[in-house]
Amino acid sequence: MTGGALSRPKVAALLSEERERFVASHPRSRAAHEEARQHLMGGVPMPWMSKWAGGFPVYLAEARGATVVGVDGHEYADLCLGDTGAMAGHSPAATVAAVRERLEQRGGATVMLPTEDAAWVGGELAWRFGLPLWQFTLTATDANRFALRFCRQLTGRRRVLVFAWCYHGSVDEAFVVLEDGRPRARPGLVGAAVDPTETTAVVEFNDVHAVEAALAGGEVACVLAEPALTNIGMVLPEPGFWTAVREACTRTETLLIIDETHTLSAGPGGCTAAWSLQPDVVTLGKSIAGGVPIGAYGVSADIAARIAADTEGDYADVGGVGGTLAGNALSLAAARATLSDVLTEAAFGRMTALQERFAAGVHATIERHGLPWSIVELGARAEYSFTPAPPRNGSEAAAATDPELEDYLHVALLNRGVLITPFHNMALMSPATTEAEVDRHTDAFADAVAQLR
Repeated sequence: MTGGALSRPKVAALLSEERERFVASHPRSRAAHEEARQHLMGGVPMPWMSKWAGGFPVYLAEARGATVVGVDGHEYADLCLGDTGAMAGHSPAATVAAVRERLEQRGGATVMLPTEDAAWVGGELAWRFGLPLWQFTLTATDANRFALRFCRQLTGRRRVLVFAWCYHGSVDEAFVVLEDGRPRARPGLVGAAVDPTETTAVVEFNDVHAVEAALAGGEVACVLAEPALTNIGMVLPEPGFWTAVREACTRTETLLIIDETHTLSAGPGGCTAAWSLQPDVVTLGKSIAGGVPIGAYGVSADIAARIAADTEGDYADVGGVGGTLAGNALSLAAARATLSDVLTEAAFGRMTALQERFAAGVHATIERHGLPWSIVELGARAEYSFTPAPPRNGSEAAAATDPELEDYLHVALLNRGVLITPFHNMALMSPATTEAEVDRHTDAFADAVAQLR
């Protein structure tokens, strides 16, 4: 039972009441959503926006810092932050200035020519993550796709290893889970070209022996992994896990890709720097350009040399690793400003302190009501789970989900002026987040939970 000793009829009744309150207080958003249905599938411009728990999303009027205002005039403390895309905050001044200069003074948002900004960002990422050579995409999904191609090409191996319930954007190879110990496509997967169990081996996170067994046959080109699972609830690595995975990869000549798209919350160099990881490839996206679309991948000197020496792969044209808008001047101008002036080491220190304040507030409410729930923290990011101890792998985290209870908490928070990520219980701090916004969540969460009890 994921929600502890809660009355399920009461949860259902409270969810209904909160949704009625949401509908009544958001008439303009509701009208905008109904009108949008004429030309947008599901009434939204991208599918995830349909997952907001109120029955329709809040329609945006404006956003500044860590505050969002909807078209109905309600103001929200934004702890969703575009599910990490706005981790720098909404419209940070330095990023806005760089974008304006690029467009208004220098022109050329995308011209198929490199800029000095690109080299600066590459150098900054090299310093932060310890990998010397970088290129850019528009999404982390693309960065991961390209990295998988490199790894298969360089190793001559076809298979990939991932962890059950991992998140790597819409990469086909990542949609594999374990059911009763057997691999299968993740339920609901749409239109895969092949059954992903044909391309992918899957094991549970934190299971070193399973990783070693999967790599022992020499068929796996690479391990594609988040340093901590982040999109099925947060699951942290156990002590020694990543050291053992790195050793297994080295021993079997398997490459290691670390996807820091969400785990950049751990610090300026993500978990790679914070935990002294040693990946062959790092992939990034979402947040490093202050909300302007971007992705990136960095490689070790060895990988770069092997790519340069490969006479069979066409990495510049038909190799499937490009993109006309990738590395565009606008994205790189925004990334340079964001990394130099917004997502700084000092900013991460403050963001982490705010997350600790957030977690303390959640923990106090859980303790006060004697709920068997827990909270997991990763730098500027935190997430609560309906389990007495944090899950240790993705399957445990998936089993702990409680859609009805989650929907109740999400819409209750919306009605009290707080946004958290709509598809799980994640909150993220930005450089612009204030203690007052954190405390608004503390009060709203406490009130919502008190109604349950």
